[in-house]
Amino acid sequence: MPHNISLITTIAAALGFGLLFGYIATRLKLPALVGYLAAGILIGPATPGFVADTALAGQLAEIGVMLMMFGVGLHFSLDDLWAVRKVALPGAVLQIAVATAMGMALAHFWGWSLGGGLVFGLALSVASTVVLLRALEERGILDSFNGRIAVGWLVVEDLVTVLVLVLLPALAGSLGGAAPDAAHGAHGGGGDNLWATLGLTLGQVGAFIVLMLVGGRKLFPWILWQVARTGSRELFTLCVIAAAVGIAYGSTHYFGVSFALGAFFAGMVLRESALAHRAAEESLPLRDAFAVLFFVSVGMLFEPAILVEQPLKLLAVVAIIVIGKSVAAFLLVLLLRYPAKTALMVSASLAQIGEFSFILAALGLSLKLMPAEGQSLILAGAIISIALNPVVFRLTKPLERWLSKNAGLAAKFERTADPLAELPMSVPHEHLRGQVVLVGYGRVGRRIAAALKAQGIPYVVAEQNREVVDQLRKDGVHAVAGNAGEPAVLIQAHIAHAAMLVIATPDTFHVRAMIETARALNPNIKTVVRTHSDAEADLLRSERAGEIFMGEQELAKGMTAYVLSNIDKDHHA
Repeated sequence: MPHNISLITTIAAALGFGLLFGYIATRLKLPALVGYLAAGILIGPATPGFVADTALAGQLAEIGVMLMMFGVGLHFSLDDLWAVRKVALPGAVLQIAVATAMGMALAHFWGWSLGGGLVFGLALSVASTVVLLRALEERGILDSFNGRIAVGWLVVEDLVTVLVLVLLPALAGSLGGAAPDAAHGAHGGGGDNLWATLGLTLGQVGAFIVLMLVGGRKLFPWILWQVARTGSRELFTLCVIAAAVGIAYGSTHYFGVSFALGAFFAGMVLRESALAHRAAEESLPLRDAFAVLFFVSVGMLFEPAILVEQPLKLLAVVAIIVIGKSVAAFLLVLLLRYPAKTALMVSASLAQIGEFSFILAALGLSLKLMPAEGQSLILAGAIISIALNPVVFRLTKPLERWLSKNAGLAAKFERTADPLAELPMSVPHEHLRGQVVLVGYGRVGRRIAAALKAQGIPYVVAEQNREVVDQLRKDGVHAVAGNAGEPAVLIQAHIAHAAMLVIATPDTFHVRAMIETARALNPNIKTVVRTHSDAEADLLRSERAGEIFMGEQELAKGMTAYVLSNIDKDHHA
């Protein structure tokens, strides 16, 4: 061979086998991510045959981490998180604490150190945002209220994990690990030295965050605008990627901050630009390609022997991820006074681990906190839990039906003392005759409500987001909290005296139940339904669901009407 082409060989093997195994995984109805991990196992040192360069794969994986975190930052919205803060913030923090405690207890039983158990527990506690987003998109529920709660919950988990990645090197010495090198921007130690190290680390992180939020929010969007004005697509894409990788590298080199945090804030500051959506689209292919390289490189670290040598340990790890975390999340959501359906959705979302778990495991290994066996167990647990996640999601539907059929059990989950689940006694009774019951107060529902208000038509909003209902009531709007698929919610909205039921929510799973309840209590009621697909619309029409509106169809009608009314007919005569 005339010159060293190990980089080209590694990339070609990773992408080629990633494509092949990703395709096989999707054909088997599994996430493509499982295929990428399997490709890494195949070209890794633990299996016979071709072995890729693990050192180069590790560096490519670092770029993958940067670009993935940059993508999370680009889509991170403080407004979205704020809307679900009352469940996502306490729920995520408590769930991390519970899952970490379970992992630490298991590690202690195996005789590991305190530091090893802490890293192990944290790695088992954080789910994969990548896996969740793809699962919600496949089911068409990403924009639903429950979908937003699940995403908000995982964003909080991501932020907590980023903080852990920053603090762990500083704490490594006191936890029984090796003192980190200068690249981590910290030195191990105990006593006063530990507090000094923590203070220095948090000071560096604080300085970086202030710099990014104060200066970066103005500078980088401005640079993006200047490049966009050139009209060159490749320069724009180069600017976006250079910002992501450059800020991530600079944050580590000058502030001792992790690549992950640096890239995350790069995405956050670029989100401030009006070109953020274009930046996300232009960088998506490269982000996806390097994400594949990341997961393949993770698979290369996996030791398949763990499946034979430690089957009971692996079974315990999978049980914590799929069962322990899910049950804890389910109970926490119920304790926070949210419906069982929401609890089931969040539980299914958390029944897997992914990219941050791998990053935590690699850091714990490099700091000599956790044994190599721990990384193998985490990787194996991730592969198995990701493969099982579609099955877990499918189980939520029969569980919902089972809960609804068991009246005694369902009653335990009802919030009988919840003031938002009932209209106040002070609501004038005459306002609740001939009113419109509006299900869903998203982008579509808000516009319908504004039109009804402008015409002086009374209406009651049924909405699952409790914060929205609380605000509506403060604004003087009649509203009830809950899933309108449950008869009690429509009864509280006085559906029996309503003139019309308008279903404006994107969550169409319970549409039939809403219409059945409305017609049972009010046979003459008119119904208006929003849907997303021709097949769903045809099915609803066959069931005489009333007036059906599909977004794309109505958009086409509106655009066509405009074109026909404004075209110069004489010019084409």
